[in-house]
Amino acid sequence: MSTQRQESITSADPAKRGAETLEAEGLPVWSWVEASVWTERMVSALVNGVKGGRWYSLIDKVYAPATLAAAWTRVRANRGAAGVDGVSIERFEARAEIYLAELSTELREGTYRPQPVRRVEIPKDDGRTRPLGIPAVKDRVAQMAVKLVIEPIFEATFRPESYGFRPGRGCRDALREVDRLLKEGFTFVVDADLQSYFDTIPHEPLMKRVEERISDGRLLALLHSWLKQDIMAGLERWTPTGGTPQGAVISPLLANIYLAPLDAQMAADGYRMVRYADDFVVLCRSQEEAEAALALIQEWVAQNGLRLHPDKTHVVDCWRAGQGFEFLGYRFARGRRYVRKKSLTRLKGKIREKTRRTRGQSLARIIDDLNPMLRGWFGYFKHASPNTFRKLDKLVRRRLRAILRKQEKRPGLGLARADHLRWPNAYFANAGLFALHTAWQCARHPR
Repeated sequence: MSTQRQESITSADPAKRGAETLEAEGLPVWSWVEASVWTERMVSALVNGVKGGRWYSLIDKVYAPATLAAAWTRVRANRGAAGVDGVSIERFEARAEIYLAELSTELREGTYRPQPVRRVEIPKDDGRTRPLGIPAVKDRVAQMAVKLVIEPIFEATFRPESYGFRPGRGCRDALREVDRLLKEGFTFVVDADLQSYFDTIPHEPLMKRVEERISDGRLLALLHSWLKQDIMAGLERWTPTGGTPQGAVISPLLANIYLAPLDAQMAADGYRMVRYADDFVVLCRSQEEAEAALALIQEWVAQNGLRLHPDKTHVVDCWRAGQGFEFLGYRFARGRRYVRKKSLTRLKGKIREKTRRTRGQSLARIIDDLNPMLRGWFGYFKHASPNTFRKLDKLVRRRLRAILRKQEKRPGLGLARADHLRWPNAYFANAGLFALHTAWQCARHPR
């Protein structure tokens, strides 16, 4: 979609152009916006523009009871742990009407102050950890209310090359675009990794980009207060000098706002970039083009206070043996998709956890526990090499045979030929076990 066309996104106002017309022209429909906030007149202003390109007087939309109620509904649906105040979703829900009224008053009178963010460390596959910030439920509601108000303003300016944390877009769309470009011959790929992106976004340049569209001082002050929220980890407490907490409701939108100029610059120079939050690739037709794209990215990143990971940023030729790139859980190499090693290891770990020989439950109960996980995993990775599905099916059935042996008080890992004869593949199929390879065959040859 050209920049001019992207900027001419229109509203779903029937007095202007209906949703069916928009869809026929390939333009997005704004049906996802929160109706209690975004009236047809406001949506129309997204298209026709506002004076100076900046929006004023938005804070009243944030503290409106209807907005806070809609924000609370979404926060409750997302669940999540309690913040530093120990107030859980369930506890907040018990007094939601009172809490929301208090929050509305604080936001209206300017007395609202966010609580510190509780930091926890989440284990990674390589044994390291990544920090996750958990704001208090009340702060999550406030952030969600602001997001409901300002997200459409920035969505109207975002480019189509960006897929992460955006309404109506997701991983599958990004992967589909990568696949399309590879098939069209864009096989020289810049595989880029922004090092600790969410922790290093410079606050002042970020706020300047927000201010290009938002001119409500009180709303800007809210955003700034969340960027400067104290962080608590155990007995330690400090004020961040950069970054946005991973786990905060508003963080993904702010992260996209900061990288939007990179999207625009790459598109203006004719490069095909596919970005999902801080994970992106640039697909080119030649090594020289890819090297030039990488140089442009390096220059932009340096000028904007970010860093590329030196060991994870490189140019690859997807058709050369031993080369390829990883993106959103897949590995692309020589015209095929494979499951990334880390993604495969993670699934195997979950399978082993659910099929411990000491589990002590019936086969039916174990299969009922396995199937949703296997179906969900296949739904995402169904475009991978089918050999992966065969191997995983064998792993699952072998571990189930070991459980059946254990239940008969016989040691063993389920590898004996007698076990296969006694409990063949059909036995597990009849018991209702979801088979990945069978699902792949059905998806490949639908009736």
